[in-house]
Amino acid sequence: MAEAASGSGRPDTLTIGGLPIARLTRPELAARMSADVAAARAGTLDRPRIVTSANGSVVASYHLDPAFRRSLDAADIIDADGMPLVFASRLRCRHPLTERTATTDFLLDAAQAAAEQGIRFYFLGARPGVAARAAEHLRSRFPALQIVGTRSGYFPPDRLDAICERIVAARTDVLWLAMGSPLQERIAVEMRDRLPGVAWVRTCGGLFDHYGGGVSRAPAWMQAVGLEWIYRAARDPWRLGRRYLVTSPIALYHLALKTHD
Repeated sequence: MAEAASGSGRPDTLTIGGLPIARLTRPELAARMSADVAAARAGTLDRPRIVTSANGSVVASYHLDPAFRRSLDAADIIDADGMPLVFASRLRCRHPLTERTATTDFLLDAAQAAAEQGIRFYFLGARPGVAARAAEHLRSRFPALQIVGTRSGYFPPDRLDAICERIVAARTDVLWLAMGSPLQERIAVEMRDRLPGVAWVRTCGGLFDHYGGGVSRAPAWMQAVGLEWIYRAARDPWRLGRRYLVTSPIALYHLALKTHD
């Protein structure tokens, strides 16, 4: 994983499924975000940190797709957005993860900290209109939250420079990038040196759909026992069902053999 530019440095990690997973709780990750924003504003963080997450599908893709692996290896922080990773750490590590850092929940921790500290968010990704609706939802819950721009994730590659300029001009502190894997990780790496002053590029998959696109989450009990993937596959069997049938055995193999302190 890439060395952090400066500031609070690289977090302590476990190797889970062959990936360096940060040993951070949601509050600790929110505190890390705040510290990095302060460093970026002070000019001691010379480029954004790439902060991403891993679940079983990501573990499988990491070992199957060399290009995706290079993108993840360039990240500064990878957190565990998947209970199978937590379970693997409990079985294989002396000091396992204490919780899942679900991105859908972490957004609320981050938004609370941002509202209190004047941290500015920018939402990039999802279908037209979804990021804007997600922003309105978050503002209704956190009235002091500053979301300084939104844009859909549908744009030609030659627009990337202009989009980066707009993000910088809005004085963005944290860019939430919701374009799905492996595209969002590749775009995050491409963008990072074009975003001076931005502290984080946080990839977040289908996050905006949960807050602005009418997509529901699995019941809490399914999340707790690591079965959220079944709920998601049942809602979208043609796309996600096939993916999980292919990736789950591969992920289990790597979680079993490549997890350690």
